[in-house]
Amino acid sequence: MIIEDSKLGYRKHVLDEFEFENGQTLQDVEVEYTTRGTPKYDEEGNIVNAIVYCHRFNGNCLSIEDLNQLLGPRSMLADFNFFYISITSLGYPESCSPSKTNLKFDFPKYTIRDCVNFKRKFLSDVFNISKVLGILGVGVGGYEAFTWGCEYPDEMEFLIIGSSSFKTDGYRYIFSKALSNLIESSDAYLDTVYSEHLSRMMFSINSLIYTQYFSKRAFQKFTREELEMLMDAFIEEGFNEDIYDFKFRNDATLNYDIEDKLSNIKAKTLIVSASEDIYYSPEFDVEPLKGKIENLEIFIFDAQEFVYKYDNSLFVDLFREFLEEFKK
Repeated sequence: MIIEDSKLGYRKHVLDEFEFENGQTLQDVEVEYTTRGTPKYDEEGNIVNAIVYCHRFNGNCLSIEDLNQLLGPRSMLADFNFFYISITSLGYPESCSPSKTNLKFDFPKYTIRDCVNFKRKFLSDVFNISKVLGILGVGVGGYEAFTWGCEYPDEMEFLIIGSSSFKTDGYRYIFSKALSNLIESSDAYLDTVYSEHLSRMMFSINSLIYTQYFSKRAFQKFTREELEMLMDAFIEEGFNEDIYDFKFRNDATLNYDIEDKLSNIKAKTLIVSASEDIYYSPEFDVEPLKGKIENLEIFIFDAQEFVYKYDNSLFVDLFREFLEEFKK
């Protein structure tokens, strides 16, 4: 059932029920989504040109606009005519989440695989899709893309994964565990009323998260005044984020590890990274993939030319060459 068509460009669908890996179920589960492009159908009425976009940790379905240079009728790849489906992930506001359901700390613990199954059920219910053309994932969205390819290898023809990894370990594990411990140390976390203390804690958490927002070289190029201005904008953007949504999402990444399943991937896979990415390094998150995924291409941008986040012009030629065989 579609319950909303917003002027902001997204819609909402209600799943009758969703079952988590741990056996818990929720009824009347909302899913926020948006689409770009036009679907194409085969003789049996199946959509054949669908690409699912999986957004970053601090994003939602409208984060697909970050890729405006690559998508849509006026994009640099307009002639590829794909049908993009962007879904706000499980655990995020406006889709089923601790804040949306008002379950707070009683929300079911979920995994990255739950996030994948959430989107799979949505695709089946709304578009009658059991196999997509491809999956495009960035950051934590890449966790979903990796997991999808490992757990359901016959459900896509290609994967494109940018600035991501196949497991949470080392520095990332310590950082995420520290954030989890920080939240759990507050008595206010288990209060029935959402207090100002929790809002202040989210302010501090977003300040820490900002330390991974740019490459080391990019950070060094900014003056202190520029750093403070950019940091304030980032913190303000996430100031109203619900701490329960953040905590459950962070905990889901803590247990993420599909390294021993990478050989299951059948899809043609493109991995894109940057040489000086602070959070996802080519050394630990890209190079180990060699020999573990059969049909693998890797492209690592040099830090001198890579512009983080919103300038996707550098990707055009790379994407065009990779996607050529999948044009419909």
